[in-house]
Amino acid sequence: MKVLFIGDIVGNTGRKALRDNLPYLKNKYQPHIIIVNGENAAAGRGITSAIANEFFNWGVHGITMGNHTWDNKNIFEFIDDEPRMVRPANFPQGTPGHGYTVVKGNGKQLAIVNLQGRTFLPAIDCPFRVGEEIVEELRRQHKCILVDFHAEATSEKIAMGWFMDGRASIVVGTHTHVQSNDDTILPGGTAYLTDAGMVGSREGILGMEKDAVLYKFTTQLPARFVVDEGKWMLHGLFADLDEDTGKAKRLEKIRLREDEWVME
Repeated sequence: MKVLFIGDIVGNTGRKALRDNLPYLKNKYQPHIIIVNGENAAAGRGITSAIANEFFNWGVHGITMGNHTWDNKNIFEFIDDEPRMVRPANFPQGTPGHGYTVVKGNGKQLAIVNLQGRTFLPAIDCPFRVGEEIVEELRRQHKCILVDFHAEATSEKIAMGWFMDGRASIVVGTHTHVQSNDDTILPGGTAYLTDAGMVGSREGILGMEKDAVLYKFTTQLPARFVVDEGKWMLHGLFADLDEDTGKAKRLEKIRLREDEWVME
């Protein structure tokens, strides 16, 4: 099974980059399943039903979220009824939405799990305990499982990779918007990357206009962050999984930049 995972999509710039580059990525990798992280898709904060449907219409099969899940109030109108979208499973019980699901595409099935870290982020339920329970349940019927671990600390993400080695097919980090350079297939067969990176403006700061961010850092005063409209970059990963075992056979980082030549 060939899986394409695209990192945090930031605002209009990120959405345009995704739309314009998906045909190229589909042609190059021939993925059966495409997953994107959409928690920053609506002006950098949250997601709307219109944007989610846009992604699905472009060929995306599943959407993961993170700590900005609830930033756009439109989410409450559709998240319970959208089985292709997952929010962190370790949010408290009774939280709207689903923490894991199984998506289908091109005759294949992939279980996807969303978890959120606790280091430097709000204290919620333990992602390791909750993740273990979910993955063990999924493994009864599904060999191929992707875990999007939305977390701040590199150490917490690496720990999750080792914790899930041999149990999840892919463990990929999101949230920092900066692609890491530690892509590897762990001894138990789990494809691992600390952070997939983002899809958004490379001329801003984490996809936002840099002047406001610099103002906040240099003055410690409140500032309104706005999505930057500069040249884009697109980050993600491609993994080829053995459907019989769920283990990864191949892992490749994806890094595209606007106006840069790409070898076909």
